[in-house]
Amino acid sequence: MELLMQDRLLDYYKAIEAASLQMLEAARREDWDDVVRCEGACAVLIEQLRYRGKSEELPREDRAEKTRIMQRILRNDAEIRVLAEPWLNDVANMFEGSLQMLH
Repeated sequence: MELLMQDRLLDYYKAIEAASLQMLEAARREDWDDVVRCEGACAVLIEQLRYRGKSEELPREDRAEKTRIMQRILRNDAEIRVLAEPWLNDVANMFEGSLQMLH
């Protein structure tokens, strides 16, 4: 999701929230490739927000909405972690088995 220069800082938070929701939906489908793709999109948006945040300040009227957006992002992230835990354990076990075969 590419944002234009006239977009407000709040629009970056909204875009990050949208990407985190896509990531959650992919995790619910167990589409881990899509989770990783969405995570990359989030990372780009976060970097863009950091860059813009150096030269702009979030207007006072947007701060409450930013807080609500951040809370939703954190809830999405928590659910993604719960859904990903079994998959991450499987990956860890695969690597552990591979390493034992090397010894």
